[in-house]
Amino acid sequence: MSSILIKNGLVVDTEWMRHYDILISGSKIQRVAPSIDYSTLPHDTTVVRADGLCVLPGIIDAHTHYHLVSRGTVTADSFEEGSRLAAYGGVTTVVDFADDNKVSLLDSLHQRRKEMVPMAIDYALHQGVYKYRPDIKKELESIKRAGIGTLKIFTTYKDVGYLVDDREELKTIFKDAKDLGLMVSVHCEDDKIVTELSASWKGQYRPIDHAALRPAEAEAAAIEYVGGIAAELDMPVYIVHLSSRKGLESVRKLRMLGVKVIVETTPHYLFLTKEKLEGPEGPLYVMTPPLRTEDDNEALQEALVNGEIQVVATDHCSFTREQKLESNDCRTIYPGIPGTEELLPLIHTFGMVGGRLSMSQIVNLLSTGPAKIFGLYPEKGSLEVGTDADITLFDPDYSWTISKDTTHSASGYTAYEGFNVTGKVVMTYLRGRLVMGDGIYLGLSGDGKFLRAKR
Repeated sequence: MSSILIKNGLVVDTEWMRHYDILISGSKIQRVAPSIDYSTLPHDTTVVRADGLCVLPGIIDAHTHYHLVSRGTVTADSFEEGSRLAAYGGVTTVVDFADDNKVSLLDSLHQRRKEMVPMAIDYALHQGVYKYRPDIKKELESIKRAGIGTLKIFTTYKDVGYLVDDREELKTIFKDAKDLGLMVSVHCEDDKIVTELSASWKGQYRPIDHAALRPAEAEAAAIEYVGGIAAELDMPVYIVHLSSRKGLESVRKLRMLGVKVIVETTPHYLFLTKEKLEGPEGPLYVMTPPLRTEDDNEALQEALVNGEIQVVATDHCSFTREQKLESNDCRTIYPGIPGTEELLPLIHTFGMVGGRLSMSQIVNLLSTGPAKIFGLYPEKGSLEVGTDADITLFDPDYSWTISKDTTHSASGYTAYEGFNVTGKVVMTYLRGRLVMGDGIYLGLSGDGKFLRAKR
């Protein structure tokens, strides 16, 4: 069994940072100590000098869409390509999505798992539920037994069949989820507001109009709607990709009423504004919810620093430049952007360089917190002895510029082109195996494991 000694790195978890050594044996962390004597280890132990580097638990991107079939096409980053760019970003686990075929949730899950076999990093799944049926609880029981811990609900997209429109039916799904110990996550945009705006719209449908057609008021209303159901049932609710100050205010209202609201946001809602939607490259920045204003950025940044946001994920959904630029009509532009690889350096630059977040807080937002919320901890999101040796070596002082030439998405672009960042991943280990080191990708297709959520 091979051994690796990571020596003299700044080991970071959510409680402390210390210069420690970490010994990996096979796929597990065997020992964590102030100093481990190399002479006491097997002669073939590999020593990795981590002086000047942060040693982090593998990053978890808790919201991805790799190889997503949508609108008659497929996203740019396949499971192999998604694994590759993730490894370059220090990400060792992603949580992707299984759609609901509206016949069998278990069959839907099994189909997605078959598709994801080529993954080279580990992965869990959220299960979409797009239709109520009388035996829904039995279906939820079956997917829980199969390893699912979280459902995905939409409050919009009735036109494409994602919306459970009846409140009582939706409440039943929530109650069944609570009874089974499943988390409910929600894409929050009020469908009535969106459809009425669209029906009465007299303007154009340029990329910039996307922001007006799906306003922050729709997000806020939907948060209060699903939060009301959660309040009635005395259960938590997870809000995906919070994008606006108004949405944040709705979260605060619910929390004042005693509702446990877990909030996720993304780097694009923290750092990009709707001005990106203007001009010939505007389609590249179309996603749902849309980009908003600098005021919204600032509100979410403040909430992140104050601990009001629990998870930062990416909603990675990458189409190629060519796919994105096929249309200039916001109704038909393929929605989504790449982001997994850029996650850690963007949040590190905002947090540490700006003096707003400690490295321990960043680890909690990007690794430990998601692992606990989605039932993957402590195997993932920790550096505890006996757990998976998912480890990211990160140079906190390395300055570089994000561009299409310094990132690895098959989309051929990055939404953060020209961003100057501080901090870069040097090595990424998945279960004790080096999958990226010194700029070289070493991942193996099919080596990723499906992770069963434990609640």
